[in-house]
Amino acid sequence: MPGPDLTLLIDAALDAGRIAERHWSRDPQIWDKPGGHGPVTEADLEIDAMLRESLTAARPGYGWLSEETEDGVDRLSRDHVFIVDPIDGTRSFIDGQKNFAHSLAVTRQGHVTAAVVYLPMLDRMFTAELGKGAALNGAPLAASGTHDEPSATVLASRPNFQPDHWPGGVPTVHRSFRPSLAYRLALVGQGRFDGMITFRDSWEWDIAAGALIVSEAGGLISDRDNRPLAFNNPRPLLPGVIAANRPIHAALMARRSQT
Repeated sequence: MPGPDLTLLIDAALDAGRIAERHWSRDPQIWDKPGGHGPVTEADLEIDAMLRESLTAARPGYGWLSEETEDGVDRLSRDHVFIVDPIDGTRSFIDGQKNFAHSLAVTRQGHVTAAVVYLPMLDRMFTAELGKGAALNGAPLAASGTHDEPSATVLASRPNFQPDHWPGGVPTVHRSFRPSLAYRLALVGQGRFDGMITFRDSWEWDIAAGALIVSEAGGLISDRDNRPLAFNNPRPLLPGVIAANRPIHAALMARRSQT
């Protein structure tokens, strides 16, 4: 049975999915965020408000970090923190695609302890608890068993395969892509893909839930320089992410470090 924090996140994600479904393909209001940070819809904001109200009411001692909430320093003094992306893949949501996700996580002292990545239009609920494994719709997940780099399938945008990122040579993998970063991580945990790469600095709310799904499924996740991830930083931005099963992660990092 899921622990209390994971149960809370699952219930909240289901509520978020109901809001998203109500707005999906119905021309929601859209605004552009300042500073070129992309679009936000009325669905993002409604889900964010619902999640903040319900989650912090259930755990008043927990801090709060969300893409759609103005950040503050209060969370830095909290032992536990919710890290949330109300809709990861907002552009896909606007375009009427189904592969957007709700990403919800709880961290304790910088480490993710409970996580949900939920795709309501595809009925896919990825979950994980620290030390208890990862699951998709209740069925246990395991990272893939691929050992051979040329056979590996990796989720990444094309710029991540520019030669300047790879001193040891560009990896000879098969590249695919999905818009939602949280979903990409969940797919690595599921074993449908052998790895994912993003060298761009990445916000914690895009990464936190998926990171636990990868690690609890037996994969490895690090920043682009092979350092472990830590969450609830004063500036919640991580230096890229590489996630994969263990052999492929090692192969990718070898190409990153070779001179």
